[in-house]
Amino acid sequence: MTQEEILAEFRAADALLEGHFVLSSGLHSPRYLQCARVLMDPSRACRLASALASSLPLEIRSKVEMVVSPAMGGVIIGHEMGRSLGLPAIFLERPTGTFELRRGFTIEPGSKLLMVEDVVTTGLSSREAIKAVADAGGEVIAAAALVDRSNGLAELGVPFFPLIRLDVPVYEPRNLPEELAAIPVEKPGSRKAA
Repeated sequence: MTQEEILAEFRAADALLEGHFVLSSGLHSPRYLQCARVLMDPSRACRLASALASSLPLEIRSKVEMVVSPAMGGVIIGHEMGRSLGLPAIFLERPTGTFELRRGFTIEPGSKLLMVEDVVTTGLSSREAIKAVADAGGEVIAAAALVDRSNGLAELGVPFFPLIRLDVPVYEPRNLPEELAAIPVEKPGSRKAA
């Protein structure tokens, strides 16, 4: 898929939002990608996951034994990536604020995993998920996401393969531009802001 075809999928799902948003990271932005909306259509989710899976280097695809994703945002795309790659897909949850395996999910010691997210902004959730996998005995050898909106700044500690990169401005709450501060803030993500 081309960058324009990918953005067309988001626009068709009314998933590219404009306004004043506080992100899961606590940063503020005038744009938000609501991946849950783009992934609610199973056909669209399958197309995007297939494109993301195809974008991974063969060296990575040949080593990965399982897909893992952080809940909530990564669950659907993680499942679809598992389907595209023909691999099991599990997810991590944070019922007490720290990612952990639940629901009977296990990772065989030494297993090689691909960590999949919907959107990466700062990389915090990804790094926390990668640590949880290591604590469970696995090794995340690469990460993938539908969208990298970190402006190239997210450092995950493993090779990172986003389907699309969007350079969207983000601001600390105390440094909002006047035009953004004048708009009521929305919190569309799944994690409470800091």
